[in-house]
Amino acid sequence: MVETTTIPGSGATGGNGTEAAKNHFSKAVEEALAGAKALGAEAQNRAGEYREKLYEKKDGLAGDAKVRTGEYKEKAFGFADQGKAQASGALASLSQLITDNAGVLDEKVGAKYGDYARGAAKSVQDVATRLDEKSLDELGEDAVEFVRQSPALALGMAAAAGYLLGRVFK
Repeated sequence: MVETTTIPGSGATGGNGTEAAKNHFSKAVEEALAGAKALGAEAQNRAGEYREKLYEKKDGLAGDAKVRTGEYKEKAFGFADQGKAQASGALASLSQLITDNAGVLDEKVGAKYGDYARGAAKSVQDVATRLDEKSLDELGEDAVEFVRQSPALALGMAAAAGYLLGRVFK
């Protein structure tokens, strides 16, 4: 004997009610899958939009960075040229000071020491002239060549300069 039950409100018996529930559940699952696919597609569309915005922003920032880098590079070269001109001027002034005092050395210590001072003044003036004539690139190449030829001397000079700067800014 098979017992049948009636699902309230459906008017169907148990065998048909189970089928109706299965159909209803299958439709709900299909709707959920379709909704999930739609949400996935929407998420991919939005991710694509955000990705495009990100790339546009990145490209804009990269362009800005290149422009600013160029500006700062020009400023740095300007400051370096000013420093080179000031160093050359200081050396020329030092040369003139030595030359002016060479006569005093002649009188007080002897002509031999005055000639040494004049020779030193000429050497300092020659360095100032060479510094004025060379570009920053040439000076950089000269510095690299000097370090290659005598690394120990270059290291010693760097240490001495560091010590002096440390004492000045202490």
